[in-house]
Amino acid sequence: MAEGEIAPSFGTVLKDGFKPANVYVANNIAFFDDVQAFFRERSAAEKRYSAELSAIAKKYYDKKAKKSTSLSVGDTPTMTPGSLESASMTTWSTILTKLELVASEHDRLANEFITKIAEPIKEVAIKLDAQRKRQVEYAEKLEKEKEAQYAALQKVKTKYDSVCQDVESKRKKSESAFDKAKAQSSFQHQLQEMNNMKNTYLITINVTNKQKEKHYHEFLPEVMDNMQDLAEFRTMKLNGFWSEATQLEFSMLQNCSGEVDHMAKEIVRNEPQLDSMMYMQHNTGAFQEPPDKVFEPSPVWHDDDSMVTDEPAKIYLRNVLNKSKGQLGELRREVDKKRREVEATKRAKQRVLEGTEQTQDEFLVLTQLFLQQEDLHQVDRKRLTAEVETSTITSAVGDVTLGAKSHNFKSQTFKIPTNCDLCGERIWGLSAKGFDCRDCGYTCHSKCEMKVPAECPGELNKEERKKYKQERQELANTLLKPSTSSSHVNEMPDLTRSNTVSSVRSGYAASAQRSISGPISPDDDAPPDVPNTRPPAASPTPSSAPRKNRILAPPPPAFMSEVPGSASNGGGHQEQKAKMLYTFEAGGEGELSVPEGRELVVLEPDTGSGWTRVRAGYKEGNVPTSYVEILPPTTPTALVPQHTGQSGRPPSTYSNSGSSIAASTKKKGPAVAPRRGAKKLQYVEALYDYQAGSDTEHSMTVGERFVLIKEDQGDGWAEVEKGGVTKSVPANYVQTV
Repeated sequence: MAEGEIAPSFGTVLKDGFKPANVYVANNIAFFDDVQAFFRERSAAEKRYSAELSAIAKKYYDKKAKKSTSLSVGDTPTMTPGSLESASMTTWSTILTKLELVASEHDRLANEFITKIAEPIKEVAIKLDAQRKRQVEYAEKLEKEKEAQYAALQKVKTKYDSVCQDVESKRKKSESAFDKAKAQSSFQHQLQEMNNMKNTYLITINVTNKQKEKHYHEFLPEVMDNMQDLAEFRTMKLNGFWSEATQLEFSMLQNCSGEVDHMAKEIVRNEPQLDSMMYMQHNTGAFQEPPDKVFEPSPVWHDDDSMVTDEPAKIYLRNVLNKSKGQLGELRREVDKKRREVEATKRAKQRVLEGTEQTQDEFLVLTQLFLQQEDLHQVDRKRLTAEVETSTITSAVGDVTLGAKSHNFKSQTFKIPTNCDLCGERIWGLSAKGFDCRDCGYTCHSKCEMKVPAECPGELNKEERKKYKQERQELANTLLKPSTSSSHVNEMPDLTRSNTVSSVRSGYAASAQRSISGPISPDDDAPPDVPNTRPPAASPTPSSAPRKNRILAPPPPAFMSEVPGSASNGGGHQEQKAKMLYTFEAGGEGELSVPEGRELVVLEPDTGSGWTRVRAGYKEGNVPTSYVEILPPTTPTALVPQHTGQSGRPPSTYSNSGSSIAASTKKKGPAVAPRRGAKKLQYVEALYDYQAGSDTEHSMTVGERFVLIKEDQGDGWAEVEKGGVTKSVPANYVQTV
């Protein structure tokens, strides 16, 4: 192999061929039994040969002792020869002595074949097979985790289908229920549950796909590479035993040094990678990675794969995102730490295998590496799950945790009956386990934890906790009790959203209209007036110059409204008027956010899509038909400006996500068919320069852009975000872009 060329590995070439690779490695480890059996038989043969050589040497020593004198000096010498022997006998003695030395060398070789070759081979084979079994168990664990993830996805899919079925069932029940309001409330709760389940299903799909990708591109290749390391390590150890046996035999058999040298050269040529490369060349096949999982709509609730982004879903997603983001930093640091430990152990293993470090046992290093890889795998799975959840939710609704004030929940087992502050149900009996906030005392079921808005007011004393508890319970109880006010109920919508339950409209619209106040200037470019909702930042001193009254530009026609029945020039087409039954928050491009009770002008009636195009003040857009009540025509009157809202703007209350939270409970509108292609964010652009009057307002320059958080709710102000900070600006100073 050329110098610098990267050798291919099992993980990059064979992909998911772990089972045949395991058989291959197991067979190679089992081959150690043949090798050790060979050296045991060689040892037995050497023992027999040594004994026979010793017996021959002893036999001829005895014969030499009887014939030495006769052969040295004859049968009848004239003088006693004493201990002298002839040169031939001395040579013969040397030959017999060498034979005994050869016999002892063979005996030593036989013993060394057992102690230095056969027994170590047996021990290494046991350790290698133990390492292989560890990898097999780890691979089986990875496979079970993959199957468990698929099973979890299927379980979520099944639960999603079941929840969809429950929604359809409650929808049908609401059509024939005696108490329409209660049935509609139950249907809305189930619909929220279905949306949350759908989001969970989509998140689980992404997690499953990422875990699958990680399984086939990192976890499984890593195990395959470990198996390759074991196979190559086996070859290196086998080469070591063969080399040592050769050296033992070489020291004894000098006359056969050529053959022994040839054997040594042949052993050196057996590189560890050659066996692996041949195996890979004969086992490389076509690999087809399983396709990514995709959203499968329920057979009873036809839907697309877009995330649900209404307010209840955002609450759920915000809580999921908050948990994931909270864990992500620590998990990333833990993964980096464990990855560095694995890399350091790999370098130590390489040094041990190369023989440059003799202080560590190679099997201890391998065991340590395996344990570290397993720990890294567990933490990395958690990190990947948190990253996918974070990216999935952020791409759908943005970072909704900005400015959030999450509750400091702790797990709690309620020993006395306690009501859930979200749903109003008792936390008691089999469902006694729940959570309470350490700061404000908010209590909820375990199942309601992820649905609780992140609106913790912070640490409260006992009296404040009691007060907030009562307010939350009253709010929750309104969701459980049917409305006692007069209401009219329309037909529930089917999957085409043609029927919807409507509730009584409120009288809120009186303050929801915007108008123009102050004198009108002929200058059309002058900015409109700002609602006087706050005291000025600093009052002028008596010595300061009197402030001139602001001269306002004439309002554009969109800021003026006609009373029902009026028309330009005293005649012409009469505009169709309508009124909002519920508050609607725009969820996409072309939609219009309108508060409950706001009067509208119908521009385009519903053509069967479930949506009506309307104008509210100067803004136009689509609203759900089920949220609108068409008003009867009235007697024409003179053209009048809309209400200015100068009675004072209540101070904004910012929620954890940066949007305002109404102090009172709003009526929840019926389900709305989603409009495809909606934008995730809506922007506004400043029409005029504006200097903030307090720390709850943004200053603006002409052309500056902001993210629109909440449109004008009738008080003349809109809430926008820039730089992660949400504040108010005059609604008539900006326009949507």
